[in-house]
Amino acid sequence: MYYTNNYQTNPSLLPDIAHALNGEYSAIACYEQLAKLAPNEEERTKILEIRNDEIKHFRIFSQIYTSLTGRQPTPHILAKCPAEYMAGLNFAFKDEQNTVDFYLKISDKADDPYIKEHVKRISADEQNHAVWFLYFITQHK
Repeated sequence: MYYTNNYQTNPSLLPDIAHALNGEYSAIACYEQLAKLAPNEEERTKILEIRNDEIKHFRIFSQIYTSLTGRQPTPHILAKCPAEYMAGLNFAFKDEQNTVDFYLKISDKADDPYIKEHVKRISADEQNHAVWFLYFITQHK
C-alpha cells in the first residue's frame, strides 16, 4: 500500500500521524489495565472490544506512517493510565473525546483519500468508545 507524500505539502500531517499512532499504542496498554480492573464481565468484555478496535487503529496508523516515511514506527506511551478503575474510566473518556476532534483535523488536512477516509472512520469509532466509557462512569455514580 502506498500513499502520496502529502505530508510534504502539509508538514504537520506526519507529526500528527505519529502522535495518533502513539495515542493508539497508549490506549492499547491502558485498556488492557482497565479491563483487569473492571468490576464485572460486561464491562471487561466491552473494554477488551474497545482495545481490539485500538489495535486495528494502531495498525492503520502504522501502515500510513510507514508508507509516508519508509520507516517502521517506534511507538511509545504518551501518558500513564491511572491505576484506579474510576480514574481510568474518566481518563479514557476524556482521551477518547479529545481524540475525536484531533482525528477529524487530521482527516481534514489529508489529501490522500485512503488517509482521509480511514482517519474519519477511526474518529467515529473513538466517539463510540467515549460513549461506552461515559456509560460505565454513570453506572458507578
